[in-house]
Amino acid sequence: MTTSPSAASTAFAARAVALLDLTDLSNGLDEAGVETLCARAVTPLGPVAAVCTWAGFVPQARRLLKDTPVKVATVVNFPAGGTDVTQVADETRYALLDGADEIDLVLPWRALINGDRETVGAVRRAVPPARLLKVILETGELKSPQLIREAARIAIGTGADFIKTSTGKTPISATPEAVAIMLEEIAAASRPVGLKASGGIRTAKDAAAYLALADTVMGPAWASPRTFRFGASGLIDALLAEQAPGQAATNASY
Repeated sequence: MTTSPSAASTAFAARAVALLDLTDLSNGLDEAGVETLCARAVTPLGPVAAVCTWAGFVPQARRLLKDTPVKVATVVNFPAGGTDVTQVADETRYALLDGADEIDLVLPWRALINGDRETVGAVRRAVPPARLLKVILETGELKSPQLIREAARIAIGTGADFIKTSTGKTPISATPEAVAIMLEEIAAASRPVGLKASGGIRTAKDAAAYLALADTVMGPAWASPRTFRFGASGLIDALLAEQAPGQAATNASY
């Protein structure tokens, strides 16, 4: 016997949709794919927080989303996490000029053992306060709790608005263990910092587990689009499936 989605599951799904960075960073992405991505950004449960795609598609996404509250995010130093500070800062400036609201930067995690802070610092200086900088730690490659904690501290210390688990391009992406460490560092920070869980989050159950972690560490009123995001592509289908019959919100007009 199957049970239909409840009002509670619909409310949870609407909460999670509002925290979603709807993402397509596939290698074969084209203009038609970006159009499809942006068309899905305002759902029956409300708009997602942002659409995240390659920098070359930022102008198109900006145009398609201009009448919605959905932000446009893109990635820099992605996915390798190199150490060419000038190149990364230039990538960032061009993306901002093209209309990006948010920048997701890969920390040079391979250089972390040598204490490399310069890439993050240079990009922070290129990102105006009105735009968000999310720093990707690549926690699945760092592996050890000590290195994940150190990466979080470096990103927070050099001005990140968010710290993010993963690129989604490695065998291990977001894990509850890594997110718990990152939340601990956010709780200890002297200023507000957000968290983005990204990579491998595909079901409503996955999303609920990460939100429960945030609620436990930071308090149930903490998670909002300004403080918490999911980076995912397939998650939106799972969340929309949580709608209770007759209780789906209607699309807003923007």
